[in-house]
Amino acid sequence: MISGKITKAINDQINKEIYSAYLYVGMAAYVDSMSLGGIANWFRAQAKEELGHAEKFMNYLSEQGGELVLKAIAAPDQKFTSVAGLFDKTLDHEKEVTASIHALVTLAKKEGDTATEIFLQWFVTEQIEEEASVADIIQKLAIGGKSGNSLLILDGILGQRK
Repeated sequence: MISGKITKAINDQINKEIYSAYLYVGMAAYVDSMSLGGIANWFRAQAKEELGHAEKFMNYLSEQGGELVLKAIAAPDQKFTSVAGLFDKTLDHEKEVTASIHALVTLAKKEGDTATEIFLQWFVTEQIEEEASVADIIQKLAIGGKSGNSLLILDGILGQRK
């Protein structure tokens, strides 16, 4: 049986994952308004992935006998000024999520909850990939430039994400 502390922490993480999806939907809308459908596609795919993460946590809670407690999702800041700024904000956000996952791992260790600790390892690995993916996009923007043709090329590349 999962502890109350772990249950609460996982419920908080579910909220963070859904917030992430909400944030990325807003970012997709911003770039869609700039006719950058490929980049919008990337953010929509990112949003779906975050909802998948929330679902993994919900399923785990259910399997472990924990109670799902859904809370209000905060409205993300929707004041964006550039595509490069979106990806900088995305990387900062993913680093916050990584810190939250690491805190969950620490709590699971403290609680002696080996099952949860093992379950969380998938998320630890996933966050490494998440941060690396966004850092790669930021690097491409730094090399190619943050506007003009290079932005259109990036739009084409990111539009291929499934």
